[in-house]
Amino acid sequence: MIVISNPMEIVNETNIINALFEEGMELFHIRKPNYSIEELRSFLSAINSSYYSKLVLHQHHVLAEKFQIKRLHFTEKDRLAKPNRFLKPVRFLSTSVHSITDFNGLPNIFDYSFLSPIYSSISKENYVPTKNAFEEIKKRTNQHTKLIALGGVSVENIKNTLSNGFDNIAILGTIWNSKNPIENFKKCQKIVHSF
Repeated sequence: MIVISNPMEIVNETNIINALFEEGMELFHIRKPNYSIEELRSFLSAINSSYYSKLVLHQHHVLAEKFQIKRLHFTEKDRLAKPNRFLKPVRFLSTSVHSITDFNGLPNIFDYSFLSPIYSSISKENYVPTKNAFEEIKKRTNQHTKLIALGGVSVENIKNTLSNGFDNIAILGTIWNSKNPIENFKKCQKIVHSF
């Protein structure tokens, strides 16, 4: 199970992130599109350095070396605009797609890709699926890249999602829009570990 940061600043966010790691969070995607490089550097410095190997950077990839982060994420836009920036095999690479056709066409350098939205988004208003993702993934031909469900994934639908062809899930709104992110994480984690 992958957790993605809220793109906006959250009160006590790095404390919550450290606590999530203590509870067994495997991967944490840092997506802060409006952060300057200095703001992101400060943010990273507040995370326990023993967890840097489990961080994935979406922006300011240049910070990866300083923080010994081996995982980079490329948005669909960046992937299409800057195909020569992929640094495999030095790092683990992930990306995002919005159709199974695009997923099937990914080069083999990507370890996994988010496919979204699967359900109506919890964190983005009016971000809803235009097709039935579970019908669409029956057309999957790319077996090299892991397929990760994103968008509206919650305690209520994790089991259905993993039972219907996705390799893993990513959660954002179900954590950051919750009054108790740690407890919600533990509930999701328990379901994922039952598979």
